[in-house]
Amino acid sequence: MDSDPLPFLPTLTTAVIVGLLLLIVILKSIHKIGPTEVGLVTKRLGRKLRDDNPIAFAGEAGYQADLLMPGLRLKLWPVYGVTKFPWVQVPAGEIGVVISQVGAPLPIGAKSARYQPGFGNFSDLRNFVATGGEKGVQRPVLPPGTLVPVHPVAFLIITARSVFGVPVSPEFQVLAAKRQLAPAAFGLTPERLKVVVISPHGDRDLIGLVTVLEGEPLPSGDLASRLGGFDDIAAMEQGADTTDAEIIDVLLGSKNEVHNNYQDFQAFLDAGGRIGLQHDPLLYGAYLLNPFLVLVEMVPMLVVNQGQVAVIKGFVGLPTLDTSGTDFKFGSIVRPGHRGIWQEPLRTGKYAINPRIYAAELVPTFILTLNWANHMSTAHDLDSRLEPIVGKSREGFVFKIDLQVQIHVSDGRAPRVISMVGTMLNLVNEVLQSAVGNHFRNTLQALEAIKFIETRHEVQQAAFAAITQYLAGYDVETRGVYIQDVVFPPELVEVLTHREIANQQRATYEEQQRAETVRVQMEKARGTADMQAELASAAVSVEISSNKAKAREAEAGGQAAYVRLTGQAEADRAQAVGLAEAKATEAMGLARAAGFQAQRDAIGELPTALVALANAIAEGKINIMPEVLVTGGSSLDGLAATLMRALHEGKIPLQRSEQE
Repeated sequence: MDSDPLPFLPTLTTAVIVGLLLLIVILKSIHKIGPTEVGLVTKRLGRKLRDDNPIAFAGEAGYQADLLMPGLRLKLWPVYGVTKFPWVQVPAGEIGVVISQVGAPLPIGAKSARYQPGFGNFSDLRNFVATGGEKGVQRPVLPPGTLVPVHPVAFLIITARSVFGVPVSPEFQVLAAKRQLAPAAFGLTPERLKVVVISPHGDRDLIGLVTVLEGEPLPSGDLASRLGGFDDIAAMEQGADTTDAEIIDVLLGSKNEVHNNYQDFQAFLDAGGRIGLQHDPLLYGAYLLNPFLVLVEMVPMLVVNQGQVAVIKGFVGLPTLDTSGTDFKFGSIVRPGHRGIWQEPLRTGKYAINPRIYAAELVPTFILTLNWANHMSTAHDLDSRLEPIVGKSREGFVFKIDLQVQIHVSDGRAPRVISMVGTMLNLVNEVLQSAVGNHFRNTLQALEAIKFIETRHEVQQAAFAAITQYLAGYDVETRGVYIQDVVFPPELVEVLTHREIANQQRATYEEQQRAETVRVQMEKARGTADMQAELASAAVSVEISSNKAKAREAEAGGQAAYVRLTGQAEADRAQAVGLAEAKATEAMGLARAAGFQAQRDAIGELPTALVALANAIAEGKINIMPEVLVTGGSSLDGLAATLMRALHEGKIPLQRSEQE
């Protein structure tokens, strides 16, 4: 009987087909995940997911929460599908912004999700959801160099060059399908997804002004947020010994260490950080800042050079409390930390101060030179708008005057000056320009042109006195007023030119006259030189004669002196002898008088006279012989006559009574 030669062929075919199908299933179920890849598992069969969650955590159909890690992995096909995704890698110099597509919804008004340290780098999805992770922008960012397996559906990671993950939003899915999903789709530029680096730019020092885009609103009237407000400044003011400099140090200090310079945004909010402009800027460094939450603007640091001070106008702080006194009517001068103009300026140094809330007016404290001319000073540009002063004399001549004025503002008075005038430019352009210009115009109008030229120095001194008095009302010192140059009108120049030519001609004639005088003197000198030999001989003769005359004069003088001295000596000798004899005679007379007085007292006056007569005859002083012989008379008569004559001539001394 005939039998089927291949009775087992259908069975074999079925087995082969089944084997092939099983092989295909096995091959499709085995997945090789690379060392820097993850496998996203999609379950095609299972319970339906909730509407608000795109990931299955309990075996529902859809994207599975657990990823396939690197290696050979088995997932039964066709129940499961596996899609490979690269690990998230953040290049150097860039940051990774994390957007969660799973988790609890954000609170009303919130712009970012609250962060907890347990979230780590967002590689553990189940822990993230279980511990309260929220949807939306995550506050921390992934630092440069991060390499982490992140669930591509649960999180989108945005870097400067690419976007990791699978977007859930339909509009983003379209862009992803076209490979056009980029940071710009999320409103970010590549520059904002890089590490914020603050460093010097050329010769300028920079700081970063921070604006926070999330947080509680600022208190009414505040322009910027400062952690803790200004309560610490109010507490410092209670101390009697607290100086303005100490308060300034605290104000310009930084509280950024509390939140790691805005990098720990959760700590910033927990410390009471508010939305808006921040009081404390960022200094030199590199910062990982979330571009959805923090904006940074680079501005120059305040630099106060030597010879300057910075007057600070505070727009934030404690309420205005004026310290200038009732006599000051030009605004409020306050202590640092209050709204108003600080009474203590900033001196030489570099300051990280926020120019959005503190306006700094640099005031030169060196002697400031301002030029009313067509050129300006090189040390500053405050006189860039000043031009030569134009005035008209009494006769109508128009003058242009180049003027230089030197002023000085002391550092202690700088806040008051700025309070009165606003800025140094206002001081120059509004105050000085009008005062100086009007003074010189009024002076010129009261003078004739020639008078102004002749009294230029006096005009300059009067201007100095007037400007000094005027600026003293603004607490500004005047150090000098100088007329540099005067541009005269052409018609006056012509008159002055003719006058000067006439003066020069007169001077020329005078010089010619002096030259002729010199020539005459030269001719006289030449003639004198020609007769020099004869003049010399005559001079010698004159000298000899003069010397002889002087010799004779000297000889005569010597003889006269000899005679004079000899005569003087003889006279002196005779005078001495006479004086001696007179003294002797006086002494003898006094002795005799004393003797006569004694005799008279003893024997009487007449006997005393007779004794004296007898002594005189004995001494031969009386000649008893008459000089003339008289005949015819007696001898007694002659003797008596002789005695009477002797008495009369005083040859016989008589003692006078004591009454005489």
